Amino acid sequence: MSSSPAEAVPLDSPTVAAADHTARHWTFDEPGPVRIGSDAHMRMFARMLLETHNPYKPRVLDWPKLDPEAHARLTGLPIWDIAVQTEGRASLRVHDYARTITDPLLNEAMVMDAEEEARHKRVLSNLVEAYGVVLEPEPEYTGFRDVEWGWMRTGYSECIDSFFAFGLFEAARRSGFFPPDLVGTFEPVIQEESRHILFFQNWAAWQRARQPLWRKPYFLAKTAAVWAVLLWDRFVLARDMGGSSSQTNFTANSDSIGVTMSPAELMRICLEENDRRLAGYDKRLLRPNTVPFFVRLALRFMKKPAPTAA
Repeated sequence: MSSSPAEAVPLDSPTVAAADHTARHWTFDEPGPVRIGSDAHMRMFARMLLETHNPYKPRVLDWPKLDPEAHARLTGLPIWDIAVQTEGRASLRVHDYARTITDPLLNEAMVMDAEEEARHKRVLSNLVEAYGVVLEPEPEYTGFRDVEWGWMRTGYSECIDSFFAFGLFEAARRSGFFPPDLVGTFEPVIQEESRHILFFQNWAAWQRARQPLWRKPYFLAKTAAVWAVLLWDRFVLARDMGGSSSQTNFTANSDSIGVTMSPAELMRICLEENDRRLAGYDKRLLRPNTVPFFVRLALRFMKKPAPTAA
């Protein structure tokens, strides 16, 4: 079920270790404060994405052989069609927006983002192929006439779903739901989402700051509309928990990886993992803060003891 020894890239090889370290640690080489919306700000978040790229190749990842129980758990998850389609749709939408970017550096970074989304799709496709999961035929992926809307919808969706994916992946690792070798093989994909949400969060702040005064209300309204659509998607997912939605990222659902825990426990793990995965990047880069803020707020209320009977 794994790739042949001649093709496999050992997880403990010096080359893989060096690439992994580079993907997780980066500091902008221009000193001093960086003003949001400035050219320096754009150089910072664009170069971060480009210079932390991990050049792993999906086809040569060494998918480990699983024992029958682990294989049954993995192949029994009802997420693979949605996962593959989510990444395919994201790649298309980011590519669409990249075509509108005239700045060479930002265009290169945006194309890199789109190609990494496509690579996630290939990783997932290779995983299900390696373990014998049969996928439904993929739909024809379509973008939006407003390509900025498509990019923003993809970016904010990743900011929501990656936060929970970090925690769910760690919970699955701790519980042994995924074998250690499989966790190690899939780890670069999860870390890559950290870079994507940093890139998007800083792009959104940069783009918002650059809007002329007369256009700022429109951009803010557009942002609010994207959030409204994404929250509605997740409400529908929660309401129809027994079904699935190809428009909603699969990582938002804890049942998708078979981990059962209290909401408060899961939220704490998500916060810890979110902070840990973003810690290695330049502190001047803005971090996604909306989901962590509301999760911390929710935890404050969860900590209150239940009232006792008189």
